[in-house]
Parts: sequence; C-alpha cells; structure tokens
Amino acid sequence: MGAIMSMLKGANLPVSAPAVRVELGWSSGPGVPDVDASALLLVSGKVRSDADFVFYNQPAHTSGAVRHEGKRPEGAGFTDTLAVDLTRVEPAVERIVLAASADGGTFGRVPGLRVRVLDAATGAEIARYESRDASVETAFVLGELYRRQGQWKFRAVGQGYDSGLAGLATDFGISVDEPDQASAPAARPAAAPVPSPAAAHAPTVPSLSAPQAPLTPPTPPTPPPPPTPSAAPAAPVRLSKVTLTKDAPSVSLAKQGGTSGAMRVNLSWRSRKQLKGWGAKLGGAFGAQSELDLDLCALYELTDGRKGVVQALGNAFGALDRAPYIHLDGDDRTGGSDSGENLTINLDHKDRLRRVVIFVTIYEGASSFADLDATVTLQPQHGAPIDFSLGECTVPSTVCAMALITNTGSDLVVQREARFLVPERGVSPQRTIDYAYGWGMNWTPGRK
Repeated sequence: MGAIMSMLKGANLPVSAPAVRVELGWSSGPGVPDVDASALLLVSGKVRSDADFVFYNQPAHTSGAVRHEGKRPEGAGFTDTLAVDLTRVEPAVERIVLAASADGGTFGRVPGLRVRVLDAATGAEIARYESRDASVETAFVLGELYRRQGQWKFRAVGQGYDSGLAGLATDFGISVDEPDQASAPAARPAAAPVPSPAAAHAPTVPSLSAPQAPLTPPTPPTPPPPPTPSAAPAAPVRLSKVTLTKDAPSVSLAKQGGTSGAMRVNLSWRSRKQLKGWGAKLGGAFGAQSELDLDLCALYELTDGRKGVVQALGNAFGALDRAPYIHLDGDDRTGGSDSGENLTINLDHKDRLRRVVIFVTIYEGASSFADLDATVTLQPQHGAPIDFSLGECTVPSTVCAMALITNTGSDLVVQREARFLVPERGVSPQRTIDYAYGWGMNWTPGRK
C-alpha cells in the first residue's frame, strides 16, 4: 500500500485508531530555522487554562492524553512528535490544535513542512498534510483533531501567524511570559592539562575509595495552608529555549530557571545514508554487520573530591537520591527508539556536583562517528530546554565529549563541547576522555 496523498486545506478524514502519533516533519539545510511542534486542547475555541498547552517547556498534559515526545533526525531532515491517546482526552475537550513554530526564521525558509498522523500501535499512516505556500509566517496551525458525533477526525488547516508561538498561544487564550534576553554566555572554563597516556584496558566503573556521604535526614513536610477563595493565578507560560552554537556555546542554568528538580539529558542519532570523506574510504564507517550502538556516559566529580563514571559498561547506572545524583535510564542499542538514550541529573543536589562531562562512545557497529547526525537536548524540569547538534566528525573518532557542566560556586554552567577525540593506539575511549579533562582515575576491564 503506497503512501497517502497530501490532503487539501479544509479536508478531513476519520481517525479510528484509539491512539496516534502526530509527526511534524521538515527538511534540513543551510539557513533553515529550527521548528517545534505543539498542541492546544480547546473547549469552545479556547484553552481552559495554560495547562492545556503542550510544547517543549510543558511536555505532558495533566490528563496524560497528549505528550510532546521530542525531536529526532530523520532522512534528510527532522521530525518533532506529539503522542495523543484519544481514549484519555477529557470529554469537555472538543479540539486538539496541532501547531508548528519556527525559531530564528520564517516558514518560507522551511522546506518540506508537513504533518502526518500515524496509528500509534501499527505505525500506519492515517493522514498527511503538506504545506506548500508558507512565506512570512513564524507559526502555523497545520491541522487539528476534533470530535464529530462521537467520532474523532483530522482536518488539514494550514493557517499561519506572523507573531510566532507567542502570538499563536495567546490567540487561543494562553498567558505568555516572554523573559528578557539572557546576558552574554559565561566564559568557557579553562581546559584541564592533558597527562600522558598509560596502558589501556577495556573500561568499567572505577572503584570509589572514599565512603559515601550520609544522606541528610528528610525534613518533616509542612502542612499546606487551607485553600482560600482568591488563590493566586498560575505563572504565565514561558516560551524561551536555548540552542548552543560555536558562537554562543554556554548557558547559565540559573538564568534559564533550571535550578531544581530533574534535568534529563537526551542523545538521539541517525546514520546518514550517503557516506563521504574518510569514512567512505574505510568502506563505510557504519557497516551492515551489526546495529550501531552508542553509549551515553558521564564523568563526575563531587565537591567532596569523589570521582566516577555513569555508563552502561559494568552496570554503572548511578543513582538520583544519593551520590553521584546522576542516573542512566537505560541502554538503547539502536538510537531509533522514541526516547534515544537518557541521563538524568538531580539538580536538587547541584551544590554537591563540582563538574560533569557528558560524553558518548561507540560500543559496536561502527569504527568512527563519521557519517553520523546526533542531537543533544538538556531538559530541566524547571526552565528552558537546551539543545545542540554535535556537528560533523572529520577525524577517526570513537568518543565525543558533548557537554561540560561546571559548578561556579553560585550556578551551574552548561558548555557545549562537541569534541570528537581520537584515542591513541590501545587506549580506550573512556580513558581518552579522562586524559582530556584531567580526571585521573584508574580503569579496569568491563562488559555490559
């Protein structure tokens, strides 16, 4: 069965699947702005509260019916996905508006803009709408899911806004807080000296000689005050986000509001279909012998001097409620799952973290990072998301330092590294990162 043809504006189709994935897609290229998907749950044409707005800073509706699953490279472009469980949509909700916003440009510069509705269970395409007439718009309503006589339907809309995500959101009743522009990025921390390499071993978790610090006894909870008829309204929705680049490589977590709660670090990747450069000369860095398996890892140093690593090797998955306050959620062997690989950092204990290097290694399936597209997103529980691309690898690298998080004494600063390192002969990727950032740990062989 071939792909479904693009719908015309105003056309509608029935949606019989109980749960769907809504994929916003576009093609990448020079000068193409970043694009984000969002959804608004409407009653009589308006949201009931700001909680009915689902987007990158508010990724899940309280009902559990709509979730923002995030951005992934796909083919020659990207997709940003919303998951909608139609069986959990509250009866009062009549429409779910499916929107897109462009960050750093207009939709006239976004080729291949489209929205697809897929059956969440089978992946079968239910509906598709491709926008072909965008120009100066910075936000778009591409489609909507709506109820009609007890049946869910999808309608292609194609309505644009020149006032961005803020204009679109306020048009549907969202109260938006647009903060002032952040100040200049923090200075890059000085690079640590690189000691001479030693004999290498396959790495696992280094033993920690210092005893674990005891946990502080929990403070008894304070009873909440009795409710009052004039409760203060919720804070307006913040639309700000941060993209780190070579020209603006660092950001303060405090200035973005990310001072507490859990911060998720996500790595997603895809292999380019066309090999080029030195990777092609090797006969294809990504061969067909096995699936590409990348490992997301973190070197940490605590303020009490303890050092270690969080990684899948040796089952060193870490912990959130005790040292090192960093946890690896799992080991994705393909990079093609909905969530990729994730680390979580407990910012409630940020004062116990001195520095953290987040890095990725090739476990199997490739001899280098050549011909790889990878995207890193740091999503604080409170505050703006931070994302960046690793860029193109031009050296025979099997380990990449992605980001350095440094405690300055009053703040945590996130620094984009995107350093593709080439291990010396016989030196493991983990030991190579250790040398580059001066951790000075002892490594022993390990497996996963």
